[in-house]
Amino acid sequence: MEISPDSVFDIQVKRLHEYKRQQMNALYLIYKYKEIKAGRLPETPITMIFGAKAAPAYTLAKDIIHLILCMQQLISEDPSVNPYLKVVMVENYNVTKAEHLIPACDISEQISLASKEASGTGNMKFMLNGAVTLGTMDGANVEIHDLVGKDNIYIFGKSSEEVIRLYETAGYHPWEYYDSDEQIAELVDFIISKELIRMGDPENLCRLYKELIKKDWFMTLLDVKEYIARKEQMLEDYEDRMAWAAKMLVNTAKAGYFSSDRTIEEYNRDIWKL
Repeated sequence: MEISPDSVFDIQVKRLHEYKRQQMNALYLIYKYKEIKAGRLPETPITMIFGAKAAPAYTLAKDIIHLILCMQQLISEDPSVNPYLKVVMVENYNVTKAEHLIPACDISEQISLASKEASGTGNMKFMLNGAVTLGTMDGANVEIHDLVGKDNIYIFGKSSEEVIRLYETAGYHPWEYYDSDEQIAELVDFIISKELIRMGDPENLCRLYKELIKKDWFMTLLDVKEYIARKEQMLEDYEDRMAWAAKMLVNTAKAGYFSSDRTIEEYNRDIWKL
């Protein structure tokens, strides 16, 4: 697949798991596809790159991969869209592939449901290489936010405390978001649209569709509209190349905090006491 080095490289590479919410990024992909079809074109073309490993028996993870591959095919075959948007699903993602992807990244996708990411290390590698993070206040994103300041990271979504409260009270019902919000319903319904069913497997697509509106254990629909808005703001800001370069520079400059020397020294002081 040929991609333009002049496009924005929007990259999400990590384990494929519902809590990491590749499915939310896929809903953005549907949103952007529909925007371009409606004639609302991005100033700079966008290349969305996914890479992941999933457990062999993790059916829903495979369904998410299937959706991304269907969108990849749909967009690549549409001459009105593919000059402005490309989707790449990197096969057999591994360290060798990461060595190419991480230094090339513009937008680092770190969109786990708040309270679910213990730490994360990929976000630090992207930060060190000058990528700007789009993420929730979860895992190491919290420390990255504190280091670079709010102007050099793009944060969205409910807080860990709000998410934990929703779990405790069983207060999140995805069908309420689906039923009450026309935009959310339009994005989710596209998963089982004629366009995708024609090129995909109806069983995989329908299972993912039902999961999002009936269960959605990792609260995709809770944050999806804010996620889309934040990402659109990020792409708009990217057009000011000098300002964006400053954001990149701050991220690289502040990455030293994540040095293994500092980490091991703190572990020793606080835990091991060797």
